Amino acid sequence: MPYFYEVFLADSHYHSSHPLTYSSEDKLKPLAVVTVPLQKRVASGFVIREVAKPTFNTKPIKALISNTPLPTHCLKLARWLADYYCTTLSDAMRQFAPTKPTIRRTHPEHDQSITATPAVQIEFDLPLTKDQKQAISGIQKVKSTTVLLHGDTGTGKTRVYLELAREVLDAGCSVMLLTPEIALTTQLAAAVEQLLPHPTYVLHSQLSAAKRKQLWFQILEATEPVVIIGPRSALFAPVKDLGLIVVDEAHEPSYKQEQSPRYYAPRVASQLGAISKAKVILGTATPSVVDYYVARRHNSVIRMKELAIKHVHGQPQAEVVDIKDRRNFTRNPYLSNQLIEAANQELAAKKQVMVYLNRRGSAHLILCDNCGWQLLCPHCDVPLVYHQDKHQARCHICGFRQMPPLECPKCHNPDIIYRSIGTKALIDNIAKLFPQYRLARFDSDNVAGEHVNELYSRLRGGEVDILVGTQLLAKGFDLPKLNLVGIVSAETSLALPDYTSEERAFQLLYQVIGRVGRGHGRGHVIIQSLDPGNIVVKSATNRDWLTFYKHALAERQAYRFPPFSYLMQLTCKRATLNGAQTAAENLKKKLTLKELPVEITGPTPSFYARRGRYFYYQLVCKSKDRDHLVTLAKSVPADWQIDLDPINLL
Repeated sequence: MPYFYEVFLADSHYHSSHPLTYSSEDKLKPLAVVTVPLQKRVASGFVIREVAKPTFNTKPIKALISNTPLPTHCLKLARWLADYYCTTLSDAMRQFAPTKPTIRRTHPEHDQSITATPAVQIEFDLPLTKDQKQAISGIQKVKSTTVLLHGDTGTGKTRVYLELAREVLDAGCSVMLLTPEIALTTQLAAAVEQLLPHPTYVLHSQLSAAKRKQLWFQILEATEPVVIIGPRSALFAPVKDLGLIVVDEAHEPSYKQEQSPRYYAPRVASQLGAISKAKVILGTATPSVVDYYVARRHNSVIRMKELAIKHVHGQPQAEVVDIKDRRNFTRNPYLSNQLIEAANQELAAKKQVMVYLNRRGSAHLILCDNCGWQLLCPHCDVPLVYHQDKHQARCHICGFRQMPPLECPKCHNPDIIYRSIGTKALIDNIAKLFPQYRLARFDSDNVAGEHVNELYSRLRGGEVDILVGTQLLAKGFDLPKLNLVGIVSAETSLALPDYTSEERAFQLLYQVIGRVGRGHGRGHVIIQSLDPGNIVVKSATNRDWLTFYKHALAERQAYRFPPFSYLMQLTCKRATLNGAQTAAENLKKKLTLKELPVEITGPTPSFYARRGRYFYYQLVCKSKDRDHLVTLAKSVPADWQIDLDPINLL
């Protein structure tokens, strides 16, 4: 006699919050992991409950994938995710599914060391500093589930995480450690392997689908406490008895998911902690303005200032060079005399140098100095970026590429200017200045085998003398031989027309400066700036987070931005400019008729107003009550993109 079950589907082709009914010859447990037919596809699903035989015909469940059911907190979190971010339950459940159902489950391979990388520089045999002891005690005493650990770079936050993790694991509970980038999982996994003798699983999208599925089931079926390490998607690992969730570098924008459901990992982690009774730590040297404001209101900020390694000679020496004074650039148009001289000294002393530029490619602008013509993407109306290694101009939005012209197509001037340097051109300049030293470039154009995490052991071992890169190098890497950081242009992020641009610029500068002075020397930072007196540059250079926070909070309050309001960004794409504008105007009229206390701004073209064949328009909604935004979101047509709590409006 067959049994009948309601099954929640976790599939991108099923857009509903309602379960479907299937039959089975076997008795199944609630939340058992199964595969089921969905039209001509095979979909993953989770059994919800047994039901009576329905009046309609049912299809049989194809396979029971595991006898171990999904932990109940996963379903609770999925329901919250669907409600909070105004999406379907199927969309939310998809986050918990073990990759594609068509990928066969394989048997676990022989246990191997997670990584051959030398562990992050944490002396576990050294006594804890006073700050570290107070942080551990404070985190344990705070009544709030979520704690903001505001620790300056070099104060030993990772040691705090791992000491707390050891206590949680010894008590029989599991631990989840999140990093903003896949690249950072390598050094964290090495530290965990060194200190915590428990099964450790590193989950991320660069693993093969078969490997991810294998690890997913190993976590689900584990009978002892485990450690999970990964980027934001690791939040949805099917781990039982969760006792601690750490969100390291919690300020990073990569914790925001840009596809539906558009969740923000620190917020989801906080909710997961509330559901599972696990303590949640948001660790960062530069908290987001919103997170810090909320944490202060809940008395859940733990501060760390004391440097963990005693032989570090205080904070790095910072020097600001005015780009406008061209007397500082007599030896190279992009690298100041001060930076070149300091690099020579450090390299001669067998130290590493990092040159930071928040821009890829070889040149950001290709233009004519005679008539002002500029080479733009024909699909997106944004400047094409020149890549000298392939002599190619490329659009970083739609992927369009072409050979740059030999003359201006408008006035036929043969003198085409390549302005605003990128990492590839910068490395060519550096190679000419320092020909005898080993260089490596790190940005999102790197191919497999050249990513930071894949070369991390070489970097730590000093096999690279000069590192040149973009934001990837700002994110928590521990390089004890690094003694000089040169920032080519401090204002790059400030140019973006967004309410978070100052915050992002400050965080990047502060974090990049924090990469030095982690070894046996004080470290030296040279910041090239067009506006040395800017509050963002001054605060970051002086390591003065509180001054910047007060400035940013006053700006946010004056213009009613988070944390003083909630935001929702609504975006549509249409085949024509008029079509996008008309759709946005019609939706604004529809939402205004709801007569809710919501300020609706727009319609305006999106920051990237044209991408490929489509035109994009947006509305921005502000309200002091988030529920009003959720109510409006339910009236938005299905072909619009809804982003509740966007981290920027670009």
